[in-house]
Amino acid sequence: MTDVARLAGVSHQTVSRVLNGHPNVREQTRLRVRAAIEELGYRPNKAARALVTGRTQLIGVVAANSTLYGPASLLAAFELAAAEAGFAVSLKRVKVLDRGSIAEAVEHHRDQRVAGIVAIAPTGSANDALADVPAGVPLVTVDGDPERPTPMVTVDQTAGAFDATTHLLEAGHRTVWHVSGPPDWFDAMGRVRGWQQALEAAGVEVPPLVAADWSAAAGYRAGQMLARMPEVTGVFAANDHLALGILRAMSERGRRVPEEVSVVGFDDVPEAAYFIPPLTTMRPDFDAVARETLGLLLAQIEGGDTGPKRRTIAPALITRNSVAAPPA
Repeated sequence: MTDVARLAGVSHQTVSRVLNGHPNVREQTRLRVRAAIEELGYRPNKAARALVTGRTQLIGVVAANSTLYGPASLLAAFELAAAEAGFAVSLKRVKVLDRGSIAEAVEHHRDQRVAGIVAIAPTGSANDALADVPAGVPLVTVDGDPERPTPMVTVDQTAGAFDATTHLLEAGHRTVWHVSGPPDWFDAMGRVRGWQQALEAAGVEVPPLVAADWSAAAGYRAGQMLARMPEVTGVFAANDHLALGILRAMSERGRRVPEEVSVVGFDDVPEAAYFIPPLTTMRPDFDAVARETLGLLLAQIEGGDTGPKRRTIAPALITRNSVAAPPA
C-alpha cells in the first residue's frame, strides 16, 4: 500500500479509502490510485486486514444439506449479492436441523472469524439453536420463526397462500383443498394459515388439511386420494413438486386438469411452465430476499445495529393453464 501511495503521490490513508470505496475521495485522485494499483499489480492482503479488523470479508451461511428448490435458489442468490458487496460466502451444511448440528456449524464459522452469519432456519429445531449464538455476533435468519424477535427475512408465505387460494375461489370453485408441506416447517405452516384465512374471509367451508412433505411422490399419493372425491375441484399445493405429483394422479384417475380440477402450486420452479398443463403458481422473489438479508447483516457488521428487524417479501401470482372454472 505504501508503494501504491508513493507512485500515486498520495498518502497510504487515501489508498485505503479508495480500496474501501469511501465517498470522500476526488475522482481524479481515485483514478490515479487505481492506475497505480494496476501498474504495480497490488492486491489487498485479506489475512492482514483480518488481523487488524478482527474479521474477514467472509460471511458464514448455515443451511440444511438439501436440494429443495427454495433453499437452493435462495443460497445462490445470496452468494451473488454478497459477491457484489465484496464478500465471499463460506457454506456449512448440516445433515440434521437440530440444536447440536446448528451450534457446531455456528462455531465452525466463528473459528473462521467470519464477519457475520446467515442461518437458513426453516424448522423449529433449527431456529431454537440460534438462541445459543453469543450476543455480538452479527446474525440474520432466513425463513425462521416469525415469533422470534431477531433480525429475519422471509417470503410472505401467508400472503402468498392467501392469494393462491383466492385465485381459485375467484375462478368459481366453492372451496379449495390444500396439500401441505411438513408440519415442522415455518414455510408450510404459513401457507396453511394463508389458505385457511382466504377460505374464512370468503365465508366458505374449510375442508380437512391433506398433510404431506415437499416431494412429488407425496403429492402423487395425496392426488390419488383427492381424485376419488368428485367434490374436489380446486387444489392448492404447498409447492410445485407436490403439484406435479397431483397432476399425474389426476391424469391417471381420469380427472382432467383444468376442465374438472384446478391446481395451483408454490415456488415457480423452472419446469413449472412445462408441466401438463403449465402450472399456475406463486413465485417468491429470492433475489429480493437475498438483498434484504445482506442489508440487515451489513447493518450489524458495519454499524453494530442489533435491534430486531423484520423483512417480508411478497410472492407474485404466475397464471398459466392449470386453473379454470369448475364444471357446471
